[in-house]
Amino acid sequence: MSLAPRAVLVHRTTEYEELVARHGTHGQAAFFLSSRGRDIEEVAERHRATRHALARVTAAIPLTWRQSRVERRDLDRFLFAPEDVVVVVGQDGLVANVAKYLAGQPVVGIDTDPGRNPGVLVRHRPADAEELLAAGTGEVEELTMVEAVADDTQRLVALNEIYLGAAGHQTARYRLGLDGDGGVAEAQASSGVLVGTGTGATGWIGSVRQERGGDGPRPPGPSERRLLWFVREAWPSPATGTSLVAGELTADSRLTLTVESERLVAFGDGVESDAVELTWGQRVTVGVCGERLRLVR
Repeated sequence: MSLAPRAVLVHRTTEYEELVARHGTHGQAAFFLSSRGRDIEEVAERHRATRHALARVTAAIPLTWRQSRVERRDLDRFLFAPEDVVVVVGQDGLVANVAKYLAGQPVVGIDTDPGRNPGVLVRHRPADAEELLAAGTGEVEELTMVEAVADDTQRLVALNEIYLGAAGHQTARYRLGLDGDGGVAEAQASSGVLVGTGTGATGWIGSVRQERGGDGPRPPGPSERRLLWFVREAWPSPATGTSLVAGELTADSRLTLTVESERLVAFGDGVESDAVELTWGQRVTVGVCGERLRLVR
């Protein structure tokens, strides 16, 4: 007999909760913010909206379903099951945070602060949860993700983009090559390499592309199996070049980076605390990920 679905509510600690935890009481937190020209009521109101959204979504879970709840900082220790329906209650970035831990489970994004969040990934309101879950989550859009695989089998997956470079964003030294270039690789010194998806094209990748006047390949759509890559601030010298600084990757192509520094890192979606560490001589390949995020429309 198959198990009933399990609704997994993913959320994060609110700014208000973090302030009270740090300062001990509401009054102390209010004093701290007022000394910096801010009103705690603004923060408290967002906290109340988030708690209300969580309560409403919880109440919308069908009675025959199992349910669980996980905070963002515990995602790397939570075991998702194949029959799970993941309900992200919060901001767009929270969907990106959970994406790399999934294996095809549908994701429902619930926006707790419409108008403040872009709503690219959290597309629904708390009031929509009952209808969405009763319908078995409905249609899904499969979003492309990016992966980096090191020669020691370390693997990193991200929904928006992967950064490869020095941990502190200082100068990184490496060799960069592309499949199909006859094995030719260019020695470079830069502040890192970004490889991003269509979902990430409105974020960090989009910012870099805008700084360069929007030249180069058009941004992919979120479901398109194509990536954009950029080298940040490549430095020309007698030993390093700048001929490979931007491009695109199709589903069958890969970008290869060989480390020529004591320590480089690769991290996804801005989460530097969950980085893959790379050392001198290691090789990492980056390309379209085989898994995709199944986001409920």
